[in-house]
Amino acid sequence: MGLRSWPRPLSTICASAMTTSNDFLHRFQLERAGARGALVRLDETWQRVHANDEHSTPLADLLGKTLAASALLMSPIKFAGRLSIHLRDSGPLRLLFADCTHDGELRGIVRWEGAQPKEPIQLAPSARLAITIENAVTDTRYQGLVPVEGADLAQAFEGYFERSEQLSTRIVLARNGDRCGGLMVQQIAGDGGAAIGDVDGWNRVCHLLATLMPTELLELPPQQILLRLFHEEGIRLQAAQPLAFGCTCSRERVEDMLRALGRGENDALLSEQGSIQVNCEFCNRRYVFDAHDIAAVFAVRPNDKPTIVTLH
Repeated sequence: MGLRSWPRPLSTICASAMTTSNDFLHRFQLERAGARGALVRLDETWQRVHANDEHSTPLADLLGKTLAASALLMSPIKFAGRLSIHLRDSGPLRLLFADCTHDGELRGIVRWEGAQPKEPIQLAPSARLAITIENAVTDTRYQGLVPVEGADLAQAFEGYFERSEQLSTRIVLARNGDRCGGLMVQQIAGDGGAAIGDVDGWNRVCHLLATLMPTELLELPPQQILLRLFHEEGIRLQAAQPLAFGCTCSRERVEDMLRALGRGENDALLSEQGSIQVNCEFCNRRYVFDAHDIAAVFAVRPNDKPTIVTLH
């Protein structure tokens, strides 16, 4: 089945939405079914995150899928800001974190206690999933915290939308080798909460999405994926947004952190170690401060104000 089988408006948008990058996010609408969605693929971005630590295959799967999910969950947000995914439980999975900014910069880490797992990871019932959305324009923050229902990451994110947003959502996540990706669809509600689209639209979309194979999600062009799944749903595909690895660390932020520790703590570290070294967990960049640097950090300057440090 060729592109001529698509509705005419889609074939026009599809041509303008082509991308040669392997790190991208495509937003789309399914007009007949009354749904919206996003498709994400990460190559170089994932490889950059993965290179920071040696992960066993199960941990790499977990981190790669969470990284892709951060871009998917950010896709419906219209304002400038950042979305963060934070998962903790009482077991050996101590931390799973990923975030994405409105302009497509991503980062992520995973921390496991003890020997790295060799078998697929099942999320514990005690796990808690936190989604934090920061609005850079209004300087406000919203956080949703929900228990993890089901042992699968995609189900955990679907449960978040159901509990926190009352929004029907289906998500597929995949990773293999040097690539990860995801596809999300959400039902659009009209005035008064009534569904947009035909009566069977959402049910049909869910069944079609369930046929998507991980290899298709990771290897086929986005246009071909959507064509195979939803060719009768009146698809409108938006232009690709490029994605890339991005870290917010800087020497200035590290100085703020050291200043917040206090001069005495810094002097004690200098006395013990000769210098203070701070490594960024996200990009592995190392910041080194000697006695002269610490003196400059705590030098009294005109119009200095107390520093409030927020670490991400």
